[in-house]
Amino acid sequence: QLRLAESGGRSVQAGASLRLSCAASGRTFSSYAVGWFRQAPGKERDFVAAMKWTGDNIYYRDSVKGRFIISIDNAKNTVYLQMNDLKPEDSAVYYCAAEQGSTVPILPQLYDYWGQGTQVTVSS
Repeated sequence: QLRLAESGGRSVQAGASLRLSCAASGRTFSSYAVGWFRQAPGKERDFVAAMKWTGDNIYYRDSVKGRFIISIDNAKNTVYLQMNDLKPEDSAVYYCAAEQGSTVPILPQLYDYWGQGTQVTVSS
């Protein structure tokens, strides 16, 4: 079974950059779609970015386009989320997720595998 573990979240000032990592174990990302989601207190879990394990079919939510970059290193079995020019509204727990198949979902309910999350806090 695929297991996911996020890391890299911490508290930063607005304008800073962070790189989140999502390491897979148990299986490789081969044939999976991988995504990043975030959830702020009292809010629903929102889509951030997703892609196919091949590195194509990449999607972003509008508010992070041009600032965030999702990428994958299949040799390390790790997905990354590079976050630049962070804003206070980016503060949330960030989760990585994976779903086996040929499509790249942006709805969290379509993903079967989830990590435990990593906290990102951006102060102004």
